Amino acid sequence: MRINILPKDVADKIAAGEVIERPVSVVKELVENAIDAGSTDIIVEIIGGGKESIRVSDNGSGIEKDDVEKAFLRHATSKIRATEDLRKLDTLGFRGEALASIAAVSRVELITKTEDARAGERLLLHGGETISSESIGCPRGTTIIVRDLFYNLPARLKFMKSEAAESGQIIDMVSRLAITRTDIRFKLISNGKAVFSTLGNGDLKAAILAVYKDSEYKELISCERQEGKLKVHGYISRPSFSRANRRSQYFFVNGRTVKSSVIEKGLSLGYKERLFDGRYPIAFLFLDVDPALVDVNIHPNKREVKFDDDVAVTSLVRDAVIDALTKRDAVVTSSDSSSKFEEKVSSYTAYKTKDKTIANIKNHESESNRIVDFESGEQVGIRDFLSSEKRTEKRTGKKDSGLNAEAPDSSSKSAGSISDTFGTPDIEKPINQPFDFDELKFGEIIFDTYITATDEDNFYLFDQHAAHERINYEKFIAAYLNEEKNSQLLLLPIIVDVPAEILDEDGWQEALKRMGFSLELFGENSFVFREIPEFIEIGEAEGFIRTFIDEYAEGNTLRNHVVIDKLITKACKSSIKAHDTISKEEVDALIDELKNCENPFSCPHGRPTFVKFRLYDIERMFKRVQG
Repeated sequence: MRINILPKDVADKIAAGEVIERPVSVVKELVENAIDAGSTDIIVEIIGGGKESIRVSDNGSGIEKDDVEKAFLRHATSKIRATEDLRKLDTLGFRGEALASIAAVSRVELITKTEDARAGERLLLHGGETISSESIGCPRGTTIIVRDLFYNLPARLKFMKSEAAESGQIIDMVSRLAITRTDIRFKLISNGKAVFSTLGNGDLKAAILAVYKDSEYKELISCERQEGKLKVHGYISRPSFSRANRRSQYFFVNGRTVKSSVIEKGLSLGYKERLFDGRYPIAFLFLDVDPALVDVNIHPNKREVKFDDDVAVTSLVRDAVIDALTKRDAVVTSSDSSSKFEEKVSSYTAYKTKDKTIANIKNHESESNRIVDFESGEQVGIRDFLSSEKRTEKRTGKKDSGLNAEAPDSSSKSAGSISDTFGTPDIEKPINQPFDFDELKFGEIIFDTYITATDEDNFYLFDQHAAHERINYEKFIAAYLNEEKNSQLLLLPIIVDVPAEILDEDGWQEALKRMGFSLELFGENSFVFREIPEFIEIGEAEGFIRTFIDEYAEGNTLRNHVVIDKLITKACKSSIKAHDTISKEEVDALIDELKNCENPFSCPHGRPTFVKFRLYDIERMFKRVQG
């Protein structure tokens, strides 16, 4: 077998295939170069989804006359000079491959001029080969026109998608860049028609509305938090606005649009108990981080990033979202579509309580909120017990990196607290103008279900059942975290067979004991249970035990879908239900307990505990105001 050195034109075409996959790749590289050149105006024009023509014009610094042809050489770049520069990148492009790759598979025309030059330069290339070069009169900046993409690669041309599909990808990509750099005026034109145009005035929300034109985006709320060298800011949706998928979630790191499971995980944890299962928030989140603490050089298209500290990023995003959702603006209003709350949830029956006295919920943040680790036998925080990440990794050989895993402890919270374990927001020390229950004046109850209240500018309706569910849920969690578990003795013990592979393991046994179960070996592969915890109904106990053991044996995360589902069910069953008549004193007690909850805004299922009617909306209904 002989080793051949590939001709330059062949090598360039192969290299181009790694960088230029389709028209959107060309637009991305050219626009990012325009941004790095200091442009304040960028115009993108495409014809035929970019397959026929792509034109990107900017008013940036331009290219020096002597560097015009050099710019199209492979690995020619103005962004880096030495290896250490890779650890402090703050530009979008840096590889020096884009222009060379684009030129290798298309017909390219470049027109450029620097501010000090008396004339501009025009360069024409076909398939990477220079056809002509001349001086030309033109304004400062750079215009690059790419025609007949993949004209010399018929095989690649065959796999191009339809014009609409290619246009859609370009529009999505330029849209992301436009909201990333709100200080730049972007204009996108497709087949001669303007798609959008931004103002370039630095207003992020104005840019979002100009680009996406979605009426719901007007209701986005701001989100911001900083910890050390990490800062996150942007806009997120109120819990009443959600999607059936993650397509409306946009993440950016140091101005670069990215895909990040780390940021995604923090966002999901922040919305825990605020959304129904299968619903996802809208988010435009921007992470600013020291370039030395993030690696963007891990994929040719630079869409993926690697952080030095994933834990810190996840915790920062989670806490920023929780902070934002305690704002007044996050409260569900009457203008929200009622269909948002018609999602299907697990069916349950709410029974009228015999004793409607609302007990105080105590915050159990002590050393007693610990539990025995599955493997080591050491006492750990309850959240560590529920996640069982280390045990899963040891048993299956795979690390649980999914979104169902909990974020590690934040240094600002006590281990084992309700906030740490279940992600509910701490409103004892809120920021950013939180909702203040003490400003409300409470009135009558209508339909034996909804408690009325007002403040200076709004009218509120509180759902007595949803509010009591939230109170009871946090009460049961506090009891569950308590060292002293209340158990109930079974008249007829439960006997359960245990899979042989975990029969001798202490982890699952200790975990169940810590919950309040009493168990002991009964025969060769069975255990007998004589006591069960108070938070489980006797008729449900056997199913709970079997599910718990099966999940453990499969190496699955035991985070919350076993224990917490039972707590939610019990909260429903023991709560005041709709149409129950309650006294004024009971209303006062209910509201007093609700305002002291860690998450007073929604029940455990994600339904709102109260809805706000703005004075403006009411006056508009009576035709007192326009709009």
